[in-house]
Amino acid sequence: MSTQTISKRLTPLTGIYRPEGDKSLSHRALLFAALAEGKSTIRRFLIGGVTKAMLQCLADLGVAWELDEATHTLVVHGVGLKGFKSPAAPLYCGNSATTFRLLAGAIAGAGIACTLDGSEGLRKRPMGRIVEPLSILGAEIEDNHGCAPLVFKPATMGSVNYVLPVASAQVKSCLILAALSGNSPSAIIEPGPSRDHTERMLASMGARVKSFSEGYGVVILPQECPLRPLDIELAGDISSAAFLMVAATLVPGSDFRLERVGVNPTRTGIIDALRAMGAKITLENEGLMAGEPIADIRVQSATLTGTSIEGDLVVRMIDEFPAFMIAAAMATGETRVRDAAELRTKESDRIAMMTAQLKAVGVDMDETPDGFVIRGTGRIPGGAMVKAHGDHRVAMSMALAGLVAETPVTIEGFEMLNESFPDFPKVLEL
Repeated sequence: MSTQTISKRLTPLTGIYRPEGDKSLSHRALLFAALAEGKSTIRRFLIGGVTKAMLQCLADLGVAWELDEATHTLVVHGVGLKGFKSPAAPLYCGNSATTFRLLAGAIAGAGIACTLDGSEGLRKRPMGRIVEPLSILGAEIEDNHGCAPLVFKPATMGSVNYVLPVASAQVKSCLILAALSGNSPSAIIEPGPSRDHTERMLASMGARVKSFSEGYGVVILPQECPLRPLDIELAGDISSAAFLMVAATLVPGSDFRLERVGVNPTRTGIIDALRAMGAKITLENEGLMAGEPIADIRVQSATLTGTSIEGDLVVRMIDEFPAFMIAAAMATGETRVRDAAELRTKESDRIAMMTAQLKAVGVDMDETPDGFVIRGTGRIPGGAMVKAHGDHRVAMSMALAGLVAETPVTIEGFEMLNESFPDFPKVLEL
């Protein structure tokens, strides 16, 4: 396990950076291409620990692919919705819950025998939330007290009308993939908005997936024709861009541009939250890439004040809270977050882990059952050893803390950032 010491940045953050392909889009494009029939080409594919797990799992399921790591171009030879082969051994999803949950839906729809497993950390994450609705659809699954591993037996999909207790793009996507192989229409209802990358991409491939005209949810019709292959370039990852947005906001004199970043409205909560605190963030050159809204994001340094976050905004920035917490610590005044209990079920309990690490570097804050309160003073004392706890976003967030802290911050487990943003140290010159 590596350590990295980060000292205060004394020069402004300037220049232009184009983030690699969005992690959520990379996962989906790869898996959906495998479920299509024919050759798909995916450009600006994210190469990281989480996507490598999906690549290996698909190879084990009999899907051929070629990856040019120099150009980040991936070619996938799709086998169709029913084309997976039962693997000889359990599929290992590493620490990637997205890989696990999306594959679960595809495997259920394919009707094959298969075991899904993962790291010790992944085995602690809740999987009952997909087991219950998949079982209603017709899947035969043995779980481990609501957690991984999951053992799938061959089964035929029917249909489901299911109300998700918590808005979740991963659970919704899992059920959509299984329902495409159903024998009649299915409906999935959510209590609030969640990212809609799956619906957009599958619709472009010929799937009959329609969002509700009122409320939140989708109707899925059984797929009668093969899914069309993809030929796309992926938008830049806003979750990775969030760390650079916070860095440019907090480092005095910064004026930084992020090019061709995905700005799907289900993902832009971090921009709204930072703007509410006084951040200078503007969107330029807005357009569409493979059906996804994109824009160049310009960020200038600014002085921040505390704010309150709750409700639907939480879902729209759920992956960006670790970075946001650094902004809140450097703001003046109290920042209070509610309705964010889902943060406790990520790669780590991000509420508890980030609270412990921030307190270690001198931030005045407390956790609550569904959020936290940060009493910002415009400064982070620093001068401590902190731990990533196996979570890539905790590692990068504490690097941001070191970038603005009065004394250096040392991070144990810094290499975890390679799961999603290998370029992070190079971009910030750490």
